[in-house]
Amino acid sequence: MSRTKQGERLPALLILAFVFLAATGKAKGEFKQVPRWWVRSAMCVHRYEGSWRDPNGPYYGGLQMDLSFQRTYGNWMLGHHGTADHWSPHAQLVVAWRGYRQRGWTPWPTTAVRCGLL
Repeated sequence: MSRTKQGERLPALLILAFVFLAATGKAKGEFKQVPRWWVRSAMCVHRYEGSWRDPNGPYYGGLQMDLSFQRTYGNWMLGHHGTADHWSPHAQLVVAWRGYRQRGWTPWPTTAVRCGLL
């Protein structure tokens, strides 16, 4: 991980900017942009959820998506790459954004409350 001269980690804002830039791109052949305001909120949810590579079911990845959620909002990714713990953080955010547009923050009830989203 990159460090500053003082040995501290890069500020969270720089990491957030990197994740936002990574969260825009092509998904299944069509351009999908995840809004910056939503990425900030999703990163708060992620802080209380698992690692981006969390393989421990029944919830997978950095936003702890179950198989039903993955099938509904990321079926192409699930079929081609396996469960969310095998997806890039970018792909996990795009799929979570798709779910959010349909269901709001309800798939993450406890962490959304901690982040002040519900």
